[in-house]
Amino acid sequence: MPLVLHVDSDRWREHLRSTWNPDIVPVAKGNGYGFGNQRLLAEARALGARTVAVGTYFEVPPDPREDIVVLSPWRPFLDIPQSKNVIHTVSRLADLVSIPAGSRVLIEVMTSMRRHGIGARELRHTMLLNALDRIRFEGWSLHFPMGAGGTSANVREAAELGKAAQAVRRGPLWVSHVPAQKLTDIGENVKLRMGTGLWLGDRGALTVRATVLDVHSVRRGERVGYRQRRVSGDGHVLVVSGGTAHGVGLEAPTAAASVRQRAIAMAKGSLDAAGMALSPFTIEGKQRWFAEPPHMQASMLFLPSSVAPPAVGDEVGVDVRYTTTTFDKVSMD
Repeated sequence: MPLVLHVDSDRWREHLRSTWNPDIVPVAKGNGYGFGNQRLLAEARALGARTVAVGTYFEVPPDPREDIVVLSPWRPFLDIPQSKNVIHTVSRLADLVSIPAGSRVLIEVMTSMRRHGIGARELRHTMLLNALDRIRFEGWSLHFPMGAGGTSANVREAAELGKAAQAVRRGPLWVSHVPAQKLTDIGENVKLRMGTGLWLGDRGALTVRATVLDVHSVRRGERVGYRQRRVSGDGHVLVVSGGTAHGVGLEAPTAAASVRQRAIAMAKGSLDAAGMALSPFTIEGKQRWFAEPPHMQASMLFLPSSVAPPAVGDEVGVDVRYTTTTFDKVSMD
């Protein structure tokens, strides 16, 4: 009785085929965008990808057949897989000097992300110029921010930084978070690392369903759950598959930028403080309230008496973030 990601496999793979081209490097990292990294590696191979990007060295598959770009920067204290197929990302001058000679290296240049990278003013530093002759240089890496209004700015910044880097040593530009159709505006020999847009670009091909595990009738004021909260009215408590172990009900700092988004976040916070939280589970077209915070493997929901409850064994819809959810099963329908 699991939490299941249902995939319309024909529609999903048609999106993959229509999106991918040889300039796109598929990204398989974290929870594999809900699919799992092993599945994504297999799908990338089926597309014809000869290079795949992963997030960390821990995600490098054993004996990879394709080239594997590790997006997290190389550090001398890390346990590094010994494979000729691994391409390292180096983001500091000190590490560029320390990395073993002959290593395959992408040099990351600092962008407006301000996360990792060698500053544009350091591109002609003697340490960098000398290191270029002792490594196997694979190109320059540029990682840009996401969000509304960032697309055109990212393309302009990529073109400017790419030009500065290419003046030092010519090589491919590996970029993230720019539109595929804008690569020629950045320059020649540009590779686009793509994860969300590739694997999750057609949400209509994906459906998440949770199993109803139990249904109990309750009266207003009765206590339920671990925390013995009182229910707000007559109705039913539903126990459904999907809890914190799956990533359901976990919170992260809000990404609100506009006044409206901040107002919504404040209103939601006030409800949470009052012990009321909408769940991601949908019954008869509406998100339903948690009866209490979700448990590790399951969640308890309150359904008012005006709504006929589903039966044990039925499935209900769930609206989740694919990049933070671990499904019990991925069903390729």
